[in-house]
Amino acid sequence: MRTTTGYFARCWRRNGVTGDALNFFVKAIEERDGVDWIGMKHEGNASFAAFGHSQTTENLAVCAGTVGPGALHLINGLYNAKKERTPVIAITGQINQKQQGTSFFQEVDLKKVFDDVCDYQAIIETPEQAPMVIQRAIKIAMANNAVCRIELPANVAEMKAENEQFVHPIKKYVSSLVPEESVVIEAANLLNSAKTVGILAGDGCRESRAAVIELSKKLNAPITHSLRASDIFDHDTDNVVGLTGLIGNPSGYNAVMKCDLLLMLGTDFPYIDFLPHETKTIQVDIRQENIGNRTAVSLGVWSDISSFLEILNPKVEQKEDTTFIDKLKKNFENWRENMKEQASPTRENEPLHPQIFADLVNEHASNDAIFTVETGTSAIWAAHHISFHSQRRLIGSFNHGSMAVGLPSAIGAQMANPKKEIWCLSGDGAFNMAMQDFITAVKYELPVKVLIFNNSELSFVKLEMEQVGLAASLDALHETNVNFAEYAKLCGGDGVRVEHAKDIDAAVLQAKNSKKPFIIDAVVSSGALSLPPHIGIKEAIGFGTSKLKEVGQVISGDKKQWGNLKKELQSYFD
Repeated sequence: MRTTTGYFARCWRRNGVTGDALNFFVKAIEERDGVDWIGMKHEGNASFAAFGHSQTTENLAVCAGTVGPGALHLINGLYNAKKERTPVIAITGQINQKQQGTSFFQEVDLKKVFDDVCDYQAIIETPEQAPMVIQRAIKIAMANNAVCRIELPANVAEMKAENEQFVHPIKKYVSSLVPEESVVIEAANLLNSAKTVGILAGDGCRESRAAVIELSKKLNAPITHSLRASDIFDHDTDNVVGLTGLIGNPSGYNAVMKCDLLLMLGTDFPYIDFLPHETKTIQVDIRQENIGNRTAVSLGVWSDISSFLEILNPKVEQKEDTTFIDKLKKNFENWRENMKEQASPTRENEPLHPQIFADLVNEHASNDAIFTVETGTSAIWAAHHISFHSQRRLIGSFNHGSMAVGLPSAIGAQMANPKKEIWCLSGDGAFNMAMQDFITAVKYELPVKVLIFNNSELSFVKLEMEQVGLAASLDALHETNVNFAEYAKLCGGDGVRVEHAKDIDAAVLQAKNSKKPFIIDAVVSSGALSLPPHIGIKEAIGFGTSKLKEVGQVISGDKKQWGNLKKELQSYFD
Protein backbone atom coordinates (compact mmCIF):
# COMPACT_ATOMS: atom_id res chain seq x y z
CA MET A 1 0.00 0.00 0.00
CA ARG A 2 1.45 3.37 -1.01
CA THR A 3 0.56 6.67 0.61
CA THR A 4 0.96 9.90 -1.31
CA THR A 5 1.14 12.05 1.82
CA GLY A 6 4.92 11.94 2.17
CA TYR A 7 5.34 12.44 -1.54
CA PHE A 8 3.25 15.63 -1.38
CA ALA A 9 5.22 16.88 1.61
CA ARG A 10 8.65 16.28 0.17
CA CYS A 11 8.63 16.71 -3.57
CA TRP A 12 5.23 17.45 -5.05
CA ARG A 13 5.88 19.54 -8.13
CA ARG A 14 3.39 21.34 -10.30
CA ASN A 15 4.34 22.04 -13.91
CA GLY A 16 2.60 24.89 -15.67
CA VAL A 17 2.32 28.46 -16.88
CA THR A 18 0.79 30.95 -14.48
CA GLY A 19 -1.50 33.91 -15.10
CA ASP A 20 -4.95 35.34 -14.31
CA ALA A 21 -6.88 32.98 -12.04
CA LEU A 22 -3.77 31.00 -11.08
CA ASN A 23 -1.82 33.94 -9.69
CA PHE A 24 -3.22 33.57 -6.15
CA PHE A 25 -2.71 29.83 -6.39
CA VAL A 26 0.95 30.22 -7.41
CA LYS A 27 1.51 32.75 -4.65
CA ALA A 28 0.18 30.24 -2.12
CA ILE A 29 2.60 27.60 -3.44
CA GLU A 30 5.46 30.08 -3.11
CA GLU A 31 4.67 30.49 0.57
CA ARG A 32 4.45 26.77 1.30
CA ASP A 33 7.38 24.41 1.96
CA GLY A 34 7.54 21.10 0.12
CA VAL A 35 5.60 22.13 -2.99
CA ASP A 36 7.46 23.53 -6.00
CA TRP A 37 6.14 25.41 -9.01
CA ILE A 38 8.05 24.43 -12.15
CA GLY A 39 7.58 27.18 -14.71
CA MET A 40 7.32 25.79 -18.24
CA LYS A 41 7.37 27.69 -21.53
CA HIS A 42 4.21 26.01 -22.85
CA GLU A 43 1.29 24.36 -21.07
CA GLY A 44 1.31 21.43 -23.48
CA ASN A 45 4.86 20.66 -22.44
CA ALA A 46 3.79 21.01 -18.80
CA SER A 47 1.18 18.27 -19.16
CA PHE A 48 3.67 15.98 -20.92
CA ALA A 49 6.19 16.71 -18.12
CA ALA A 50 3.58 15.71 -15.55
CA PHE A 51 3.04 12.49 -17.49
CA GLY A 52 6.80 11.77 -17.45
CA HIS A 53 6.97 12.49 -13.73
CA SER A 54 4.03 10.22 -12.89
CA GLN A 55 4.93 7.43 -15.30
CA THR A 56 8.41 7.00 -13.83
CA THR A 57 7.38 7.19 -10.16
CA GLU A 58 3.89 5.60 -10.11
CA ASN A 59 2.83 8.65 -8.09
CA LEU A 60 0.34 11.38 -8.82
CA ALA A 61 1.67 14.38 -10.80
CA VAL A 62 0.14 17.80 -11.34
CA CYS A 63 0.11 20.34 -14.18
CA ALA A 64 -1.62 23.67 -14.45
CA GLY A 65 -2.82 26.23 -16.99
CA THR A 66 -4.79 29.38 -16.53
CA VAL A 67 -8.14 30.41 -18.04
CA GLY A 68 -9.26 29.65 -21.59
CA PRO A 69 -6.29 29.24 -23.95
CA GLY A 70 -3.89 28.33 -21.14
CA ALA A 71 -6.12 25.48 -20.04
CA LEU A 72 -6.71 24.29 -23.61
CA HIS A 73 -2.97 23.88 -24.21
CA LEU A 74 -2.93 21.14 -21.55
CA ILE A 75 -5.26 18.86 -23.48
CA ASN A 76 -2.82 16.86 -25.62
CA GLY A 77 -0.50 15.81 -22.81
CA LEU A 78 -3.50 14.95 -20.66
CA TYR A 79 -4.92 12.72 -23.40
CA ASN A 80 -1.56 10.98 -23.47
CA ALA A 81 -1.72 10.44 -19.70
CA LYS A 82 -5.24 9.08 -20.06
CA LYS A 83 -4.29 6.64 -22.81
CA GLU A 84 -1.19 5.49 -20.91
CA ARG A 85 -3.28 5.14 -17.69
CA THR A 86 -1.12 7.59 -15.74
CA PRO A 87 -2.57 9.51 -12.75
CA VAL A 88 -2.40 13.27 -13.38
CA ILE A 89 -4.27 16.20 -11.88
CA ALA A 90 -4.79 19.25 -14.11
CA ILE A 91 -5.48 22.52 -12.32
CA THR A 92 -7.05 25.19 -14.51
CA GLY A 93 -8.21 28.70 -13.90
CA GLN A 94 -11.62 30.02 -14.90
CA ILE A 95 -13.00 33.51 -15.36
CA ASN A 96 -14.84 35.30 -12.54
CA GLN A 97 -18.12 33.53 -11.77
CA LYS A 98 -20.22 36.65 -12.33
CA GLN A 99 -18.94 36.87 -15.91
CA GLN A 100 -19.56 33.24 -16.82
CA GLY A 101 -22.15 32.64 -19.52
CA THR A 102 -21.72 36.09 -21.08
CA SER A 103 -19.08 35.20 -23.72
CA PHE A 104 -16.56 37.14 -21.64
CA PHE A 105 -12.92 37.58 -22.68
CA GLN A 106 -11.17 34.15 -22.72
CA GLU A 107 -14.33 32.37 -21.58
CA VAL A 108 -14.31 28.66 -22.48
CA ASP A 109 -16.68 25.97 -21.26
CA LEU A 110 -13.86 23.88 -19.84
CA LYS A 111 -16.25 21.31 -18.38
CA LYS A 112 -17.35 20.34 -21.89
CA VAL A 113 -13.85 20.51 -23.33
CA PHE A 114 -12.31 18.27 -20.65
CA ASP A 115 -15.24 15.89 -20.31
CA ASP A 116 -13.74 13.16 -22.48
CA VAL A 117 -10.23 13.25 -21.05
CA CYS A 118 -11.15 13.42 -17.34
CA ASP A 119 -12.66 10.78 -15.07
CA TYR A 120 -13.81 13.55 -12.76
CA GLN A 121 -13.85 17.36 -12.72
CA ALA A 122 -13.88 19.30 -9.46
CA ILE A 123 -15.56 22.61 -10.25
CA ILE A 124 -14.91 24.77 -7.18
CA GLU A 125 -17.77 27.17 -6.53
CA THR A 126 -17.12 28.06 -2.87
CA PRO A 127 -14.20 27.81 -0.43
CA GLU A 128 -16.34 25.56 1.80
CA GLN A 129 -16.74 23.05 -1.01
CA ALA A 130 -13.09 23.06 -2.10
CA PRO A 131 -11.54 20.47 0.28
CA MET A 132 -14.12 17.80 -0.52
CA VAL A 133 -14.06 18.08 -4.32
CA ILE A 134 -10.28 18.55 -4.53
CA GLN A 135 -9.66 15.44 -2.45
CA ARG A 136 -12.22 13.54 -4.50
CA ALA A 137 -10.34 14.44 -7.67
CA ILE A 138 -7.08 13.20 -6.16
CA LYS A 139 -8.67 9.94 -4.96
CA ILE A 140 -10.23 9.18 -8.36
CA ALA A 141 -7.03 9.97 -10.26
CA MET A 142 -5.05 7.63 -8.02
CA ALA A 143 -7.64 4.85 -7.87
CA ASN A 144 -8.30 4.75 -11.61
CA ASN A 145 -4.84 5.76 -12.89
CA ALA A 146 -6.74 8.55 -14.58
CA VAL A 147 -6.76 12.26 -15.36
CA CYS A 148 -8.89 14.57 -13.21
CA ARG A 149 -9.26 18.35 -13.34
CA ILE A 150 -9.70 21.01 -10.67
CA GLU A 151 -11.26 24.30 -11.86
CA LEU A 152 -10.52 27.47 -9.89
CA PRO A 153 -12.54 30.59 -10.81
CA ALA A 154 -10.63 33.86 -10.44
CA ASN A 155 -12.89 35.29 -7.72
CA VAL A 156 -12.83 32.08 -5.64
CA ALA A 157 -9.03 32.00 -5.84
CA GLU A 158 -8.94 35.24 -3.86
CA MET A 159 -11.10 33.93 -1.02
CA LYS A 160 -9.88 32.62 2.31
CA ALA A 161 -9.72 28.81 2.58
CA GLU A 162 -12.47 27.07 4.55
CA ASN A 163 -13.14 23.62 6.05
CA GLU A 164 -9.49 22.73 6.44
CA GLN A 165 -10.53 20.19 9.07
CA PHE A 166 -11.75 17.97 6.22
CA VAL A 167 -8.26 17.72 4.71
CA HIS A 168 -6.72 14.31 5.43
CA PRO A 169 -3.94 12.02 4.13
CA ILE A 170 -4.94 10.15 0.97
CA LYS A 171 -3.77 6.60 0.43
CA LYS A 172 -3.61 4.43 -2.67
CA TYR A 173 -5.23 1.11 -1.88
CA VAL A 174 -3.95 -2.00 -3.61
CA SER A 175 -5.95 -5.20 -4.09
CA SER A 176 -5.98 -8.25 -6.34
CA LEU A 177 -8.59 -9.33 -8.86
CA VAL A 178 -8.66 -13.13 -8.61
CA PRO A 179 -10.44 -15.23 -11.28
CA GLU A 180 -12.76 -18.16 -10.66
CA GLU A 181 -10.70 -21.35 -10.46
CA SER A 182 -13.01 -23.08 -12.95
CA VAL A 183 -12.05 -20.48 -15.57
CA VAL A 184 -8.36 -21.00 -14.86
CA ILE A 185 -8.80 -24.77 -15.20
CA GLU A 186 -10.44 -24.21 -18.59
CA ALA A 187 -7.50 -22.04 -19.63
CA ALA A 188 -5.02 -24.69 -18.46
CA ASN A 189 -6.86 -27.39 -20.45
CA LEU A 190 -6.71 -25.27 -23.61
CA LEU A 191 -3.01 -24.56 -23.13
CA ASN A 192 -2.16 -28.19 -22.37
CA SER A 193 -3.98 -29.48 -25.43
CA ALA A 194 -2.50 -26.96 -27.88
CA LYS A 195 0.48 -28.09 -29.94
CA THR A 196 2.06 -24.62 -30.09
CA VAL A 197 1.32 -21.58 -27.94
CA GLY A 198 2.32 -17.97 -28.50
CA ILE A 199 2.27 -15.34 -25.75
CA LEU A 200 1.49 -11.70 -26.52
CA ALA A 201 2.40 -9.74 -23.38
CA GLY A 202 1.66 -6.12 -22.56
CA ASP A 203 2.28 -3.58 -19.81
CA GLY A 204 -0.22 -5.41 -17.60
CA CYS A 205 2.55 -7.96 -16.98
CA ARG A 206 4.83 -5.40 -15.29
CA GLU A 207 4.36 -6.94 -11.84
CA SER A 208 4.45 -10.56 -13.04
CA ARG A 209 7.46 -10.79 -15.33
CA ALA A 210 8.96 -13.85 -13.62
CA ALA A 211 5.64 -15.73 -13.70
CA VAL A 212 5.18 -15.03 -17.43
CA ILE A 213 8.68 -16.32 -18.15
CA GLU A 214 8.02 -19.43 -16.02
CA LEU A 215 4.85 -20.14 -18.00
CA SER A 216 6.66 -19.54 -21.28
CA LYS A 217 9.29 -22.13 -20.39
CA LYS A 218 6.70 -24.75 -19.40
CA LEU A 219 4.79 -24.22 -22.66
CA ASN A 220 7.87 -23.64 -24.83
CA ALA A 221 5.95 -20.55 -25.87
CA PRO A 222 7.70 -17.57 -27.50
CA ILE A 223 6.97 -14.18 -25.91
CA THR A 224 6.02 -11.34 -28.22
CA HIS A 225 5.52 -8.03 -26.43
CA SER A 226 3.97 -4.63 -27.03
CA LEU A 227 6.21 -1.58 -27.47
CA ARG A 228 5.24 -0.30 -24.03
CA ALA A 229 6.33 -3.62 -22.52
CA SER A 230 9.81 -3.44 -24.09
CA ASP A 231 11.28 -2.65 -20.68
CA ILE A 232 9.59 -5.70 -19.15
CA PHE A 233 10.53 -8.28 -21.78
CA ASP A 234 13.79 -6.91 -23.17
CA HIS A 235 15.81 -8.37 -26.03
CA ASP A 236 17.97 -10.42 -23.67
CA THR A 237 15.14 -12.16 -21.79
CA ASP A 238 14.70 -15.93 -22.26
CA ASN A 239 12.09 -16.86 -24.89
CA VAL A 240 11.48 -13.26 -25.98
CA VAL A 241 11.29 -13.00 -29.77
CA GLY A 242 10.51 -9.30 -30.18
CA LEU A 243 7.68 -7.06 -31.32
CA THR A 244 4.88 -7.36 -33.79
CA GLY A 245 3.01 -4.52 -35.46
CA LEU A 246 4.19 -1.95 -37.98
CA ILE A 247 7.56 -1.49 -36.23
CA GLY A 248 7.96 -5.13 -35.23
CA ASN A 249 10.24 -7.93 -36.43
CA PRO A 250 9.50 -11.20 -38.27
CA SER A 251 9.94 -13.57 -35.31
CA GLY A 252 7.62 -11.50 -33.10
CA TYR A 253 5.02 -11.39 -35.89
CA ASN A 254 5.23 -15.12 -36.67
CA ALA A 255 5.03 -16.14 -32.99
CA VAL A 256 1.62 -14.47 -32.82
CA MET A 257 0.30 -15.38 -36.24
CA LYS A 258 1.48 -19.00 -36.60
CA CYS A 259 0.74 -20.53 -33.20
CA ASP A 260 -2.15 -22.92 -32.55
CA LEU A 261 -3.26 -20.94 -29.51
CA LEU A 262 -2.55 -17.31 -28.64
CA LEU A 263 -2.41 -16.22 -24.98
CA MET A 264 -2.86 -12.45 -24.61
CA LEU A 265 -1.72 -11.20 -21.21
CA GLY A 266 -2.39 -7.64 -20.05
CA THR A 267 -2.51 -6.07 -23.49
CA ASP A 268 -5.07 -4.26 -25.60
CA PHE A 269 -2.80 -4.45 -28.66
CA PRO A 270 -4.67 -2.27 -31.16
CA TYR A 271 -3.34 -3.32 -34.58
CA ILE A 272 -5.86 -5.87 -35.75
CA ASP A 273 -3.99 -6.54 -39.01
CA PHE A 274 -1.22 -8.03 -36.88
CA LEU A 275 -3.49 -10.33 -34.87
CA PRO A 276 -4.84 -13.75 -35.94
CA HIS A 277 -8.61 -13.95 -36.25
CA GLU A 278 -9.10 -17.69 -36.74
CA THR A 279 -6.72 -18.88 -34.03
CA LYS A 280 -7.92 -20.03 -30.61
CA THR A 281 -7.23 -17.14 -28.25
CA ILE A 282 -7.24 -16.70 -24.49
CA GLN A 283 -7.20 -13.11 -23.28
CA VAL A 284 -6.53 -12.13 -19.66
CA ASP A 285 -7.02 -8.53 -18.56
CA ILE A 286 -7.85 -6.56 -15.43
CA ARG A 287 -10.08 -4.34 -17.57
CA GLN A 288 -13.02 -6.44 -18.65
CA GLU A 289 -13.84 -4.13 -21.58
CA ASN A 290 -10.53 -5.03 -23.24
CA ILE A 291 -11.37 -8.73 -23.57
CA GLY A 292 -12.27 -9.48 -27.18
CA ASN A 293 -11.76 -5.83 -28.09
CA ARG A 294 -9.36 -6.51 -30.99
CA THR A 295 -9.98 -10.13 -31.93
CA ALA A 296 -12.53 -12.82 -31.05
CA VAL A 297 -11.51 -14.87 -28.02
CA SER A 298 -12.14 -18.48 -27.17
CA LEU A 299 -11.83 -17.73 -23.47
CA GLY A 300 -11.79 -14.45 -21.62
CA VAL A 301 -10.40 -14.18 -18.10
CA TRP A 302 -11.10 -11.12 -15.96
CA SER A 303 -8.14 -10.94 -13.61
CA ASP A 304 -4.88 -9.21 -12.87
CA ILE A 305 -2.04 -11.14 -14.46
CA SER A 306 -0.23 -12.03 -11.22
CA SER A 307 -3.32 -13.62 -9.64
CA PHE A 308 -4.15 -15.52 -12.81
CA LEU A 309 -0.63 -16.95 -13.25
CA GLU A 310 -0.33 -17.86 -9.58
CA ILE A 311 -3.27 -20.25 -10.01
CA LEU A 312 -2.54 -21.26 -13.62
CA ASN A 313 1.16 -22.10 -13.65
CA PRO A 314 0.95 -25.20 -11.37
CA LYS A 315 -1.82 -26.58 -13.59
CA VAL A 316 0.17 -26.28 -16.85
CA GLU A 317 2.01 -29.36 -18.09
CA GLN A 318 5.58 -29.20 -19.35
CA LYS A 319 5.65 -29.43 -23.16
CA GLU A 320 8.52 -31.39 -24.69
CA ASP A 321 8.47 -30.25 -28.31
CA THR A 322 10.67 -27.17 -28.77
CA THR A 323 10.59 -26.98 -32.56
CA PHE A 324 8.32 -23.92 -32.75
CA ILE A 325 10.19 -21.81 -30.21
CA ASP A 326 13.65 -22.92 -31.34
CA LYS A 327 12.98 -21.74 -34.87
CA LEU A 328 11.65 -18.38 -33.71
CA LYS A 329 14.49 -17.82 -31.24
CA LYS A 330 16.99 -18.55 -34.01
CA ASN A 331 15.20 -16.12 -36.32
CA PHE A 332 15.22 -13.48 -33.57
CA GLU A 333 18.94 -14.03 -33.02
CA ASN A 334 19.57 -13.63 -36.76
CA TRP A 335 17.46 -10.48 -36.83
CA ARG A 336 19.41 -8.98 -33.92
CA GLU A 337 22.68 -9.77 -35.70
CA ASN A 338 21.32 -8.02 -38.78
CA MET A 339 20.35 -5.01 -36.68
CA LYS A 340 23.89 -4.94 -35.26
CA GLU A 341 25.32 -4.95 -38.77
CA GLN A 342 23.04 -2.09 -39.75
CA ALA A 343 24.32 -0.14 -36.74
CA SER A 344 28.02 -0.72 -37.44
CA PRO A 345 30.12 2.48 -37.25
CA THR A 346 32.01 1.15 -40.29
CA ARG A 347 29.01 2.22 -42.38
CA GLU A 348 30.50 5.64 -42.98
CA ASN A 349 28.19 6.79 -45.75
CA GLU A 350 26.96 10.36 -45.15
CA PRO A 351 24.43 11.50 -44.12
CA LEU A 352 24.87 8.89 -41.41
CA HIS A 353 22.74 5.87 -40.62
CA PRO A 354 20.49 6.61 -37.61
CA GLN A 355 20.86 3.05 -36.34
CA ILE A 356 24.50 3.71 -35.37
CA PHE A 357 23.50 6.38 -32.87
CA ALA A 358 20.80 4.24 -31.24
CA ASP A 359 23.14 1.26 -30.92
CA LEU A 360 25.88 3.30 -29.25
CA VAL A 361 23.39 4.86 -26.83
CA ASN A 362 22.37 1.30 -25.96
CA GLU A 363 26.01 0.43 -25.35
CA HIS A 364 26.82 3.41 -23.11
CA ALA A 365 23.57 4.23 -21.26
CA SER A 366 23.39 3.14 -17.63
CA ASN A 367 21.53 0.00 -16.61
CA ASP A 368 18.85 2.08 -14.86
CA ALA A 369 18.52 4.79 -17.51
CA ILE A 370 15.08 6.10 -18.40
CA PHE A 371 14.36 6.57 -22.10
CA THR A 372 11.66 8.85 -23.47
CA VAL A 373 10.93 8.08 -27.09
CA GLU A 374 9.18 10.24 -29.62
CA THR A 375 6.45 9.08 -31.94
CA GLY A 376 7.93 8.30 -35.36
CA THR A 377 11.08 6.66 -36.69
CA SER A 378 12.94 7.40 -33.44
CA ALA A 379 10.65 4.79 -31.82
CA ILE A 380 11.69 2.31 -34.52
CA TRP A 381 15.41 2.83 -33.92
CA ALA A 382 14.86 2.57 -30.16
CA ALA A 383 12.79 -0.63 -30.42
CA HIS A 384 15.22 -2.26 -32.84
CA HIS A 385 18.56 -1.24 -31.36
CA ILE A 386 18.10 -0.65 -27.61
CA SER A 387 17.61 -3.47 -25.14
CA PHE A 388 15.72 -2.12 -22.13
CA HIS A 389 17.34 -4.59 -19.77
CA SER A 390 18.07 -4.45 -16.04
CA GLN A 391 16.24 -1.47 -14.49
CA ARG A 392 15.90 0.57 -17.69
CA ARG A 393 12.53 2.19 -18.37
CA LEU A 394 10.84 3.26 -21.60
CA ILE A 395 8.05 5.84 -21.81
CA GLY A 396 6.35 7.63 -24.67
CA SER A 397 3.05 8.24 -26.39
CA PHE A 398 2.48 4.60 -27.27
CA ASN A 399 -1.34 4.65 -27.24
CA HIS A 400 -2.10 8.30 -28.03
CA GLY A 401 0.62 8.57 -30.69
CA SER A 402 1.37 12.25 -30.14
CA MET A 403 4.47 14.04 -31.32
CA ALA A 404 6.31 16.40 -28.93
CA VAL A 405 6.19 13.98 -25.99
CA GLY A 406 9.94 13.27 -25.81
CA LEU A 407 11.62 16.40 -24.42
CA PRO A 408 8.92 17.47 -21.91
CA SER A 409 8.43 13.96 -20.55
CA ALA A 410 12.21 13.72 -20.17
CA ILE A 411 12.09 16.93 -18.13
CA GLY A 412 9.39 15.46 -15.88
CA ALA A 413 11.27 12.17 -15.56
CA GLN A 414 14.51 13.95 -14.64
CA MET A 415 12.70 16.07 -12.04
CA ALA A 416 11.33 12.90 -10.47
CA ASN A 417 14.57 10.90 -10.81
CA PRO A 418 17.45 13.33 -10.28
CA LYS A 419 20.10 10.61 -9.89
CA LYS A 420 19.24 8.70 -13.08
CA GLU A 421 20.30 9.17 -16.68
CA ILE A 422 17.43 10.40 -18.81
CA TRP A 423 17.75 9.92 -22.57
CA CYS A 424 15.32 11.44 -25.02
CA LEU A 425 15.32 9.97 -28.53
CA SER A 426 13.56 12.38 -30.86
CA GLY A 427 13.05 13.15 -34.50
CA ASP A 428 13.74 16.67 -35.67
CA GLY A 429 10.07 17.32 -36.45
CA ALA A 430 8.95 16.41 -32.93
CA PHE A 431 11.76 18.33 -31.25
CA ASN A 432 10.85 21.46 -33.22
CA MET A 433 7.39 21.32 -31.63
CA ALA A 434 8.67 21.35 -28.03
CA MET A 435 12.16 22.86 -28.21
CA GLN A 436 11.28 26.03 -26.28
CA ASP A 437 11.33 24.08 -23.02
CA PHE A 438 14.95 23.04 -23.47
CA ILE A 439 15.46 26.41 -21.75
CA THR A 440 13.43 25.02 -18.83
CA ALA A 441 15.84 22.08 -18.55
CA VAL A 442 18.70 24.58 -18.40
CA LYS A 443 16.90 26.75 -15.82
CA TYR A 444 16.42 23.84 -13.42
CA GLU A 445 19.85 22.27 -14.19
CA LEU A 446 18.38 19.03 -15.51
CA PRO A 447 21.07 16.99 -17.32
CA VAL A 448 18.71 15.40 -19.86
CA LYS A 449 20.43 13.89 -22.89
CA VAL A 450 18.57 14.56 -26.15
CA LEU A 451 19.48 12.61 -29.28
CA ILE A 452 17.88 14.29 -32.30
CA PHE A 453 17.72 12.22 -35.49
CA ASN A 454 18.12 15.19 -37.81
CA ASN A 455 17.17 14.12 -41.33
CA SER A 456 15.24 17.30 -42.24
CA GLU A 457 12.15 15.19 -42.88
CA LEU A 458 9.02 13.73 -41.29
CA SER A 459 10.21 10.22 -42.06
CA PHE A 460 7.45 8.19 -40.43
CA VAL A 461 4.81 10.22 -42.25
CA LYS A 462 6.68 9.44 -45.46
CA LEU A 463 6.48 5.72 -44.61
CA GLU A 464 2.74 6.07 -43.98
CA MET A 465 2.23 7.79 -47.35
CA GLU A 466 4.18 5.15 -49.25
CA GLN A 467 2.39 2.29 -47.46
CA VAL A 468 -0.94 3.41 -48.96
CA GLY A 469 0.48 3.96 -52.44
CA LEU A 470 1.13 7.72 -52.40
CA ALA A 471 4.29 9.26 -53.76
CA ALA A 472 6.10 11.07 -50.97
CA SER A 473 5.09 14.76 -50.83
CA LEU A 474 8.61 16.02 -50.22
CA ASP A 475 7.74 19.70 -49.72
CA ALA A 476 5.16 18.86 -47.06
CA LEU A 477 7.54 16.41 -45.39
CA HIS A 478 10.56 18.71 -45.35
CA GLU A 479 11.81 20.15 -42.04
CA THR A 480 13.90 23.35 -42.02
CA ASN A 481 16.12 23.07 -38.97
CA VAL A 482 18.54 25.17 -36.98
CA ASN A 483 21.86 23.79 -35.81
CA PHE A 484 20.49 22.04 -32.72
CA ALA A 485 23.87 21.83 -30.98
CA GLU A 486 24.35 25.58 -31.30
CA TYR A 487 20.79 26.08 -30.09
CA ALA A 488 21.59 24.02 -26.98
CA LYS A 489 24.56 26.26 -26.23
CA LEU A 490 22.55 29.41 -26.90
CA CYS A 491 20.05 28.24 -24.26
CA GLY A 492 22.86 27.67 -21.75
CA GLY A 493 23.15 23.92 -22.20
CA ASP A 494 25.66 21.99 -24.27
CA GLY A 495 25.61 20.03 -27.49
CA VAL A 496 27.53 18.61 -30.40
CA ARG A 497 26.65 18.24 -34.08
CA VAL A 498 27.73 14.89 -35.52
CA GLU A 499 28.20 14.40 -39.25
CA HIS A 500 30.94 11.74 -39.36
CA ALA A 501 30.78 8.15 -38.09
CA LYS A 502 34.11 8.41 -36.28
CA ASP A 503 32.66 11.08 -33.98
CA ILE A 504 29.51 9.26 -32.83
CA ASP A 505 30.96 7.27 -29.93
CA ALA A 506 32.67 10.31 -28.41
CA ALA A 507 29.48 12.37 -28.76
CA VAL A 508 27.40 9.76 -26.89
CA LEU A 509 29.97 9.63 -24.08
CA GLN A 510 30.09 13.42 -23.93
CA ALA A 511 26.31 13.52 -23.54
CA LYS A 512 26.38 10.76 -20.92
CA ASN A 513 28.92 12.61 -18.79
CA SER A 514 27.46 16.09 -19.21
CA LYS A 515 26.14 17.89 -16.13
CA LYS A 516 24.13 20.20 -18.36
CA PRO A 517 21.17 19.50 -20.65
CA PHE A 518 22.82 18.13 -23.79
CA ILE A 519 21.79 17.76 -27.43
CA ILE A 520 23.39 15.41 -29.94
CA ASP A 521 22.45 16.87 -33.33
CA ALA A 522 22.75 13.65 -35.33
CA VAL A 523 22.76 14.47 -39.04
CA VAL A 524 21.30 11.27 -40.48
CA SER A 525 19.97 9.99 -43.77
CA SER A 526 16.29 10.31 -44.56
CA GLY A 527 16.69 7.27 -46.79
CA ALA A 528 17.01 4.76 -43.94
CA LEU A 529 14.26 2.20 -44.47
CA SER A 530 12.33 0.25 -41.87
CA LEU A 531 9.72 -2.06 -43.34
CA PRO A 532 6.98 -3.91 -41.40
CA PRO A 533 7.76 -7.48 -40.29
CA HIS A 534 5.28 -8.81 -42.83
CA ILE A 535 4.46 -7.35 -46.22
CA GLY A 536 1.03 -8.52 -47.34
CA ILE A 537 -0.54 -8.03 -50.75
CA LYS A 538 -2.10 -4.72 -49.67
CA GLU A 539 1.22 -3.34 -48.41
CA ALA A 540 3.16 -4.68 -51.40
CA ILE A 541 0.75 -2.95 -53.77
CA GLY A 542 0.96 0.23 -51.71
CA PHE A 543 4.75 0.43 -51.61
CA GLY A 544 5.02 -0.70 -55.24
CA THR A 545 2.52 1.90 -56.41
CA SER A 546 4.30 4.58 -54.40
CA LYS A 547 7.68 3.79 -55.93
CA LEU A 548 6.24 3.68 -59.45
CA LYS A 549 4.75 7.13 -58.91
CA GLU A 550 8.04 8.44 -57.55
CA VAL A 551 9.95 7.01 -60.52
CA GLY A 552 7.42 8.64 -62.81
CA GLN A 553 8.08 11.99 -61.15
CA VAL A 554 11.83 11.47 -61.61
CA ILE A 555 11.33 10.74 -65.31
CA SER A 556 9.30 13.94 -65.65
CA GLY A 557 12.24 15.91 -64.24
CA ASP A 558 11.49 16.13 -60.50
CA LYS A 559 14.99 16.62 -59.02
CA LYS A 560 13.77 16.45 -55.41
CA GLN A 561 12.19 13.05 -55.99
CA TRP A 562 15.36 11.80 -57.66
CA GLY A 563 17.31 12.89 -54.58
CA ASN A 564 14.81 11.02 -52.39
CA LEU A 565 15.14 7.76 -54.33
CA LYS A 566 18.92 8.09 -54.50
CA LYS A 567 19.15 8.45 -50.71
CA GLU A 568 16.98 5.35 -50.21
CA LEU A 569 19.07 3.29 -52.61
CA GLN A 570 22.30 4.57 -51.09
CA SER A 571 21.12 3.70 -47.58
CA TYR A 572 19.93 0.25 -48.62
CA PHE A 573 23.10 -0.82 -50.48
CA ASP A 574 25.65 0.71 -48.07
